[in-house]
Order: sequence, then structure tokens, then C-alpha cells
Amino acid sequence: MRILAVADQESPYLWDHFTPEKLDGIDLILSCGDVKAQYLSFLATFAHCPVLYVHGNHDEHYAEDPPLGCICVDGLYYEYQGLRIVGLGGSMRYREGAHQYTEREMRFRAMRLAPKLYFKKGFDLLLTHAPGRDMVPCHDLAHTGFETFNRLLDRYQPALFLHGHTHLNYGKNIQRESVYGATRVVNPYERYIIEL
Repeated sequence: MRILAVADQESPYLWDHFTPEKLDGIDLILSCGDVKAQYLSFLATFAHCPVLYVHGNHDEHYAEDPPLGCICVDGLYYEYQGLRIVGLGGSMRYREGAHQYTEREMRFRAMRLAPKLYFKKGFDLLLTHAPGRDMVPCHDLAHTGFETFNRLLDRYQPALFLHGHTHLNYGKNIQRESVYGATRVVNPYERYIIEL
């Protein structure tokens, strides 16, 4: 499966300089959050596949103006062509606003999915906005990752973990790809194509 993942910044390559062949061969589009709703709607208009998304901590405007033609999988288990996806958007709570959670709140969100994950024998892809704890060298509260995600990866060992929130231009130590246990971890800042 060929996945186009986007996060945190609209890609000029896809939006400002778009041509339809740029989406050829894409089987699924996944958003890790913090992109404009109009951008996801634009991709959904031209893509011949679903566009799934979770909320970023700056996506409060989605409540009034959601991405059209897209599917929100935030807080859900979703299956597409045999690919089992768990979506958990948002960041660590650092101010008032939507799509921010304490560690306890995120753990509770994940626990609500436990019966489904037990019945389905796990999942293949974790789609989030924030990273897992200590997966990126950002130590401010806003960019601290969730231990809950590490626990999900430890228990279910999915093939892929996609997260945004920590922009690649935050510093030279922010990596595009890494590995956590048996899981490939990808930060698709702006845009990234993944073969799965």
C-alpha cells in the first residue's frame, strides 16, 4: 500500500503547484493534524482514495469548518483494505483549547479502544499528532510526547507509527524516520510517501 502522509504545514508541491499525476498510485492519504481544512478537502477532491485525519492541537477551526470529503478517525479504530488503523489526535495540554490532553486523559482515550483491539487482535498503524514520550528531542510541555503511545507500541507492535507536531525545522536532531522496537516511526512533516 502506498500512503501519502501530511502534517503541520501545507505542501506547496501539492497545493500551490498541483498537477493530478502527483497523486497517481496513492492508495491512502493520512493527516497527522495541524493543516488547513481546505487543504485536506482539496486533496480529497483530487485523490482516488480516502483521506483520513486526526486533530492537531491547532485544529479548533475544524469544529465549524471540517475538511469536506475526509474521514475523522480521531479516537477511533478504522479499517481500510485490511489495514487496521488507530487514530489518537491532539497534544499534551499546555494551554486552554481543544485537542489537548493530560497523560491520564490520553490513556483513558486509548483504553476505550481496548475491546476493539482485543477483538481485532491489535492494529497495524498508529496515527497521532504528538509523538511518543522521548521519541524526539523536544522537552517543552507542548511537544512532550505521550507515554500512552509508547505503551500501545510495546503491547501491539504495529508496523507503522505516524506522528506530526515536532516540525523537522525545529532542529537538526528531529528525525524523519526512526525505529521503536518493531515499529517504524515516521514524522511526515509537510508531506511524505510511505510504502507499507
